[in-house]
Amino acid sequence: MADTSVPRLAVLIDADNASAKIADGLFEEIAKIGEASVRRIYGDFSGSRLKGWADVLAKHAITASQNFANTTSKNASDIALVIEAMDFLHSGRFDGFCLVSSDSDFTRLASRIREQGVDVYGFGEQKTPESFRQACRRFIYTENLMPGAGDADAQSEPDQKPTKALKPPSAATPLIRKAIAQLEDEDGWVTLGAVGTQLSNLTSDFDARTYGQVKLMDLVEKTGAFEVKKENKLVLIRAKPRSRRKSGS
Repeated sequence: MADTSVPRLAVLIDADNASAKIADGLFEEIAKIGEASVRRIYGDFSGSRLKGWADVLAKHAITASQNFANTTSKNASDIALVIEAMDFLHSGRFDGFCLVSSDSDFTRLASRIREQGVDVYGFGEQKTPESFRQACRRFIYTENLMPGAGDADAQSEPDQKPTKALKPPSAATPLIRKAIAQLEDEDGWVTLGAVGTQLSNLTSDFDARTYGQVKLMDLVEKTGAFEVKKENKLVLIRAKPRSRRKSGS
């Protein structure tokens, strides 16, 4: 019988490097991956600076790890997060870790966890250094977790404004072409699902929402650079020939 158990995840949030505004979107995204069995957040909650997070702890059942900022140098929160991450790793109880931070200092932690054969999902702002993004199996930009993100054409709620796409759809064309080229058969057609998998393999932070679209299919059509057809229940795509300049006298 196939294993249908839901992956158990440890969610570790660096409060100093993540906005509380992403909380709802964050846990909705994590629910697509597995069960957030452990939910911890690290920071100094004794002042007002992290009040945004303090206000949503109960709503999302997040346990706060209080770490007083005794110095202005590297704070104790990062160290506490790393220590507990290693404790959780060696417990063997988790199938994956969700590290919520834009801090490149967690690059080695992500790499170490993956060396153990455990998946790491990173969540951080677009400014997050590439070293940390690529150390994760998948990296999700927190800008895409804001209300309305990646739904540029959809009707938003009356009190919400759609979040602006981080990049135009055309910026995804070279990457999608590359994925197709690595998979295509003689006639150039490949399944949309295979392309999506290959895109994730090529770059950990690929996300259609980054380009203002909810789904990969929407993004493919929006670029205007690919042909699409359906065969039975499969969606197939291939790259359109690049236009060539006519040589003139």
